[in-house]
Amino acid sequence: MGVSQRDWQAVRAIVHDKLQFEAFRPGQQEALRAVLEGKDTLAVLPTGSGKSAVYQIAGMMIPGPTVIVSPLIALQRDQQEAIERNELGEVAIVNSLQRAAEREQALNDLAAEDLEFLLLAPEQFNNPETLERLKAAKPSLFVVDEAHCISEWGHSFRPDYLRLGAVIDALGHPRTLALTATASPEVRREICERLHLRSPTVVVTGFDRPNIHLSVRCVTGERLKQQVLLELLEGAALPGIVYVATRKHAEVVAQTLVGAGRRAVAYHAGLKRDDRNARQSAFMNGEADIIVATSAFGMGVDKADVRFVFHYDVSDSLDSYYQEIGRAGRDGEPAQATLLFSDRDLNLKRFFAAGGRLSAEEIEQVIRTLGRLRQAGTARELAREAGLSLTKTNSAIARLEDEGVIVRSADGAVSLSTLARNLAARVVHAVAAHHDLREAQRARIEPIQRFARTRECRRAVLLEYFGDRLDAPCSGCDNCDLERRTSQPAA
Repeated sequence: MGVSQRDWQAVRAIVHDKLQFEAFRPGQQEALRAVLEGKDTLAVLPTGSGKSAVYQIAGMMIPGPTVIVSPLIALQRDQQEAIERNELGEVAIVNSLQRAAEREQALNDLAAEDLEFLLLAPEQFNNPETLERLKAAKPSLFVVDEAHCISEWGHSFRPDYLRLGAVIDALGHPRTLALTATASPEVRREICERLHLRSPTVVVTGFDRPNIHLSVRCVTGERLKQQVLLELLEGAALPGIVYVATRKHAEVVAQTLVGAGRRAVAYHAGLKRDDRNARQSAFMNGEADIIVATSAFGMGVDKADVRFVFHYDVSDSLDSYYQEIGRAGRDGEPAQATLLFSDRDLNLKRFFAAGGRLSAEEIEQVIRTLGRLRQAGTARELAREAGLSLTKTNSAIARLEDEGVIVRSADGAVSLSTLARNLAARVVHAVAAHHDLREAQRARIEPIQRFARTRECRRAVLLEYFGDRLDAPCSGCDNCDLERRTSQPAA
């Protein structure tokens, strides 16, 4: 069913009067049209392209409430504030930091049809009552923000996202919109499969960020790395982000920068929540010029004037690298992205990627434990009962679910399927599938090496990885800069 001219007039009124856009940005109109036509949709739109506007407009146009799954409390708050600021409709949040009375009020407002938008994290579906009350509200649009979190191929895998396909089914499969800023073809396929999207419309706009200059510096040893980083900072506009691989590096590099007279702070998951919040706030409000961070920093961080992203350590994939450099230059002004590349760092990535083995005995232990339990249990409960780590238990659950041995309910509980047959063969298949996944994850390291070692246009190599192409001349990378300099005739 198409969208009527009258509906598009209403859409344009929202765009101009509420959101104050002069025109749709690339990909927005195509994704919005698909949703309004009742189609499941995956929209891969770059950072700063207005992904949230797609569900905000659709939510206002489609009768019934809109449920938005968003992974971070800070991100939920940002989205709530944007909806309220633009007067798009009543909005509420349900998350772990709320008091019981606040949560109850939000769900009561939903039941009374007083809410247009409800934001919540996937962990909220652990509570069966939450799911039942959402079912009763009959949402007309289900939105999965940061949808790459569902992918085991991706850079921000969140096991809680794996239940969302069952949640969508339990809600009667309302039209579903999945949003992300970055997803390679493999990740796009996995998002569609695990969310149970039905004949989805997939909208992918260009991945190029022409205002970000790309460069690589090949270095060997920590001393040289620190020296090169300090040299880069001498000519860099502020503020900026320095990404590192470990908590230790975050602290050491930040101390080095402070010692050199820089206003720098370290940020990583090992800090207490109050310390993380304080350091993030210092960077966001300008009290710190540089934040030295692990991958724990970034998702949901909306600072438009970041002028550089330097990678002190090699990323584990081009997915991660692209996501992280995308935090530079969101205001459209020139920005820098420089990778300090070391073969030693890459070898460490290969070593860690080779870990995480899952044996047939461990998978069988999960099956036996589920057989002993009289009722479905969560992954954490299963790990405790089976005597396995939570990571291995989650991996076993995912493989067994793919094999049809395990059923995952909308509230995250897992149980043995009554239809499962030939368990021995399925265990063999599950072990082989886990091995293939590990090998694929190791293989994802190689494109980073190609990107770092290439003498071709780095922008073209990066875009090719995402199934995109560079149709215009490169807007800025060190290899193309060198070629332009050397091809100029001597004066």
